[in-house]
Amino acid sequence: MASMGILLFFTAIYIRTGNTNAGFVNVECQAEKVGQYGQQSLLQCVVKTTQDLADLEIRVVTWTKEDRPLLVFHEGKNKPQPGYSFADPSWNDRNMNVSLLITNTAVEHEGVYKCTVITDSGDGKDSTSLKVTAKYNKPTIHSNPETVPLNTDVTLMCNSDGGYPKGQLRWFDENNTEWTKSSQMEAKQTESGLFNLSSKLSLLKGSIFTKYTCKVFNASGDKEEEATFEVQHASTLETQKGVGSGSASKIVAPVVVIGSLIVGLLLALLIYRRRSQQARRHSTTPLMSDHRELPICDYDDGDHQERDKTCQVSPA
Repeated sequence: MASMGILLFFTAIYIRTGNTNAGFVNVECQAEKVGQYGQQSLLQCVVKTTQDLADLEIRVVTWTKEDRPLLVFHEGKNKPQPGYSFADPSWNDRNMNVSLLITNTAVEHEGVYKCTVITDSGDGKDSTSLKVTAKYNKPTIHSNPETVPLNTDVTLMCNSDGGYPKGQLRWFDENNTEWTKSSQMEAKQTESGLFNLSSKLSLLKGSIFTKYTCKVFNASGDKEEEATFEVQHASTLETQKGVGSGSASKIVAPVVVIGSLIVGLLLALLIYRRRSQQARRHSTTPLMSDHRELPICDYDDGDHQERDKTCQVSPA
């Protein structure tokens, strides 16, 4: 029904404009455009004439995708759908640049677009295609189980999302030998059209390397991101813990010894000071407790003979 309506619409326009000089006007569009997801995309089309036509006036412009009108200019009015517009914001019927601007590119915008132009001197049409791409995010890797006991099978899982078109996850070991054939990949398309990629790599006991790298490639075969995973064996982790505790004990032991020596010295100094104070107290006790009076005598030494002796009692 939609295609029939558009057909009737153009039939009426052709009758009204009188398609007398169709060969004088051409529409030339860029054959293909690659647009980035979430960015603007410009579909370039211009009107050209085979002869020098002065004051060429555009009467109708239509942009369609799968027979669905996206932008229509008719009778001097623009009728765009949301998210579409002329590339030139000030476009008018004398402007031969009829390029279409998509403001926010999504996966659903991918496809073939047709541009039809009718002027007062003829008409023309052309088509262009839009391809949408989105870059994949950096992969994440985890193992099952998280810590790998020796001589045990293990599965590595890699995930990357947000890309378009469908890409590929590939595995490499530390020697850059590819292991992709031993893996299983699954691609799921979300509601937005973007892809989530997941891959499982099963490793048998006795053939496990230390490091594995998961790389994500786009649909063109170009590498976009990568991540490296280091396999942690349970015995290795226990050894690391033992080394860590041994180092800690080596540091703590000298600290304990030095601390004990300092405490011992402080105790010895405290005991020495107490004993010294007690000894001083015993030596001063007789002087403080004996209140006997001592005689004080005066002598006359004038002729080296004692004439008079007078004794006075003075308190100690």
